[in-house]
Amino acid sequence: MPPLPTANAPKSIEELKELLKDDTKVKVAGVDVDGVLRGKIMAKDKFLSVVRHDGFGFCSVIYGWDIHDKNYSQELLVSNSANGWRDLIAIVDLSTFRRIPWERNLPFFLCSFIVPETGKELDADPRGLFAQIVRGAGDKGLKCMSGAEFEYFQFKETPQTVADKGFTKLNPLTPGMHGYSMLRPTLNMDYFHDLYDMAEAFDIHVEGHHTETGPGVFETALGYTEAFRMADNACLFKLVAKSVGIKYNIMPTFMAKPWGDLPGCSGHIHVSLQDKDGRNVFALTEQEIEAGGRKDAAYEGIKFLSQEAEWFLAGLVDGLPDVIPMMCPTINSYKRLLGGEALWAPDTASYGYESRAAAIRIICPPGAGAAATRFEVRTPGADMNPYYAMASIFALGLRGIEKKMKLPYGPLGTPGATRKDIKHLPTSLESAVATFKREGSVAREVFGDYFVDHFAGTREHELEEHRRAVTNWEVERYLELV
Repeated sequence: MPPLPTANAPKSIEELKELLKDDTKVKVAGVDVDGVLRGKIMAKDKFLSVVRHDGFGFCSVIYGWDIHDKNYSQELLVSNSANGWRDLIAIVDLSTFRRIPWERNLPFFLCSFIVPETGKELDADPRGLFAQIVRGAGDKGLKCMSGAEFEYFQFKETPQTVADKGFTKLNPLTPGMHGYSMLRPTLNMDYFHDLYDMAEAFDIHVEGHHTETGPGVFETALGYTEAFRMADNACLFKLVAKSVGIKYNIMPTFMAKPWGDLPGCSGHIHVSLQDKDGRNVFALTEQEIEAGGRKDAAYEGIKFLSQEAEWFLAGLVDGLPDVIPMMCPTINSYKRLLGGEALWAPDTASYGYESRAAAIRIICPPGAGAAATRFEVRTPGADMNPYYAMASIFALGLRGIEKKMKLPYGPLGTPGATRKDIKHLPTSLESAVATFKREGSVAREVFGDYFVDHFAGTREHELEEHRRAVTNWEVERYLELV
């Protein structure tokens, strides 16, 4: 299922040819399991040919190696020596057309991958996996809607300088803790505004852009839209930030916790559902609101949510511990969660009305604003792969609606819903992967064994790489004294 088309996306091969009449080349990219864009430039005539003939061969090794192009420590099913790291078929998604404003206005398209033998979407492909979830919602008459927020540290560094420094003693973009500052953006005014302007020029609507607390930290909120388009926008925003940063010798990082003694970086995701008439399924009618909310709500704290929203929320609460690697995919992800509710990075399957201490914040504006009723899922860090994170949220929520699930406890802090009462989330990649891949996990139920086994294998590779690494912490702690 294609995302909501970009402003000038072509609807036919004739429109495409007209769109590219003055171009000689086109850039295309797919997305790997870490959310990294993998692509290339193609000659225009070659590009037009592959669009006409439904795709082109793309080496499957992007699903056989890690974020640094190292083969996984165990060979997985998608790409391996036995199948010769064969080609997948990349399908150009014309609805994603953009021009890259910082790269000679080059035309750009995203691709999805299909399996040659079956002609079906590759489950490991982030776009393919999320497309299946969105399509399943559509079959039920529902449209998935979403927004995303990124917090990210930035350094006055380049790839060469950080390598020369051994990734230590990096210079922050600005000193001090200055959330929502009116002063700090002036220090790097051209860069600050270029981030916003280039995102908009790249057809990514930015809803808010400001400094966040921490040295050199920005937060950017992307405009709420259809969820598949939102996942594309979120993935591509990281490309925008990194590419604009290169121009200014600035390096943004979307690591969840780049500093041990400073706040981490979130990747909060806002979600809701619309029906075929565009009505927010989570919101009550004006009459229900005027009457004081739903009388049959399971708990007082959710009486202004619809029954469908309550079921969706119950699905999230029930399945959240089982899908955490899809929201927190790296070793570093879990350093952010260790502060728990105290640092607004919850490590429990909690929820609460307008609560930033809960994993799921219920946002239910009063009066006419009730149409904006939604959930903010606060577990993901900025290092998330947006497609996997959103796929997990909507898969769990739709499962809750289908099963008409009941909430196991009330909002965070109410009787029976204190920290000791509610489900805790895994707080290490090792425990998260074990929960994710275990027999009978909710992840296996909603995504199937092929995806779970492949993605779990990629995360086990991360764990193995980490086990073998000698860290600065170890050297500083033991070098002299043991």
